[in-house]
Amino acid sequence: MAKLGYWLIRGPMRALGTLPLGFHLACGKALGWLAGSVLRYRRDVVTANLARSFPDKKYAELAKIRKDFYRYLGTVFAESVWFCGCDGEKGGRRLQKEDIVRFTNPETLVSLYEQSDSIVLLTAHSGNWELTGGFMFYSPDLPLPFAENDVHVIYKRLTSDAWDAVMRRNRISPIVDKTAYDGLVESRDALRHVLSRRGQKKLYAFITDQHPYQGSAAIDVGEFMHQPTTSMDGAAKLAVKLGLAVAYMSFQPAEKEGRWTITFEPICTDASGADSGDIMKKYYQLLQRDLEAVPWNYLWTHKRWK
Repeated sequence: MAKLGYWLIRGPMRALGTLPLGFHLACGKALGWLAGSVLRYRRDVVTANLARSFPDKKYAELAKIRKDFYRYLGTVFAESVWFCGCDGEKGGRRLQKEDIVRFTNPETLVSLYEQSDSIVLLTAHSGNWELTGGFMFYSPDLPLPFAENDVHVIYKRLTSDAWDAVMRRNRISPIVDKTAYDGLVESRDALRHVLSRRGQKKLYAFITDQHPYQGSAAIDVGEFMHQPTTSMDGAAKLAVKLGLAVAYMSFQPAEKEGRWTITFEPICTDASGADSGDIMKKYYQLLQRDLEAVPWNYLWTHKRWK
């Protein structure tokens, strides 16, 4: 049944993904309006999150942020469908042609990569996080010293087996040799996966803004968005244990609609002498700075404070 469900979902997505990006962006606007104004998808959660995170803003300002957020959510979904059509080497060229993601300071990433055994990238549900799997295809003219097998993305398995299989495939759409790629790693396997590659130069991208999963370790990182916050710190602990570099990967909207920029900000070049809690506090400070600048650019539908 899971296999049948996979093809029932993947087939239409693959077909729609071949349509131009502009078509998907137009659909994204309609989906955002439908989700926010008609279906009112998790609207109470969004409203509460925004009100608590931006206590100084008036109701009209919060309503505008909420409206912009739902438009953004529709864009993320629509682009993810389009990303499904960016398969393999040919799909990589589509990504480059559309200039969907651009690095603002690739030299920072290169420098960290050359100085360290590996890099832990801490990032959030901002920008279009579903595009992280195409990391190595966005700037083909840049002398990046890593290949597609060097980029590993840690993710949380979805409850539905069919949807999980669809999204796993979707997140690595542009990977040329998918049979040899082992860089999409379920969070439960992250420790074993990273330790088994000790001494190999890799990039490990962790989406680290969720409330700690049930049964997982949690630390107090103080206030984030004006609220007491606990966080997972597995990525930081790995970096400390192995002496890896740690950087914040900021995923921001570009001037052109539906396009994004990625900026790398070093947190430490060698975490072996650092405290994992301090690393996470710095990460949340940087994330809060970005959210205060562009409030709608975040997945506000989740209950991140419990």
